[in-house]
Amino acid sequence: MFDTPTDHTEAAERPLRPAVARGFRRRCPHCGAGPILEGYLTLRRRCNVCGEDLSHARADDGPAYLTILIVGHLMAPLLHWFYVAFRPEPLVLATIFCTFTAGLSLYLLPRIKGAMVGFQWAKRMHGF
Repeated sequence: MFDTPTDHTEAAERPLRPAVARGFRRRCPHCGAGPILEGYLTLRRRCNVCGEDLSHARADDGPAYLTILIVGHLMAPLLHWFYVAFRPEPLVLATIFCTFTAGLSLYLLPRIKGAMVGFQWAKRMHGF
């Protein structure tokens, strides 16, 4: 039913923390040198440096959900604190927080996708 690896190098555990950290930096989880993304969110099929196959990684909607979760949990208390402390005009408050929320979301999204791909690579999750 499941394929068991016959080669000892294939069966060896891959380190999780370095793979996720490399992915967060948008680098190949195997070598840490090659870029993992072709564009903003398009995953490369292979690493340009080490040739590691990355076509099996399936992040799908996970990075978007995690980005919303992280940004929401950071911005909601900050919005409350800012409003209570400074009492800005509603339009000023909306402009500031919409800008920061969009900027933080755009910054985190490809990095979280890289981290998820690194996690999948380390755990040998081949799109199942």
